[in-house]
Amino acid sequence: MKVRSEVIAQFTQVAREQDKPLAPLTDDLALFDSGLDSLCFAIVVVRLEATLGVDPFNNDEEVRFPVTLGDFIGFYENAAK
Repeated sequence: MKVRSEVIAQFTQVAREQDKPLAPLTDDLALFDSGLDSLCFAIVVVRLEATLGVDPFNNDEEVRFPVTLGDFIGFYENAAK
């Protein structure tokens, strides 16, 4: 499964499960404005690790946290390589 489609699927599913309104998911959407809160993001990250087999936040190198949805997807795409 493609990383992009899995990230979008997890955002959508978690928003529905947590009863959060989700902004339209575009690459330039600021994560802060997505409608998800910190608990939702934690759930998304755990589920992505389970489905994709990577956790880009668990790295010995200095991590620059993503700001937009496009950054977040790219973060996982790079980790999956």
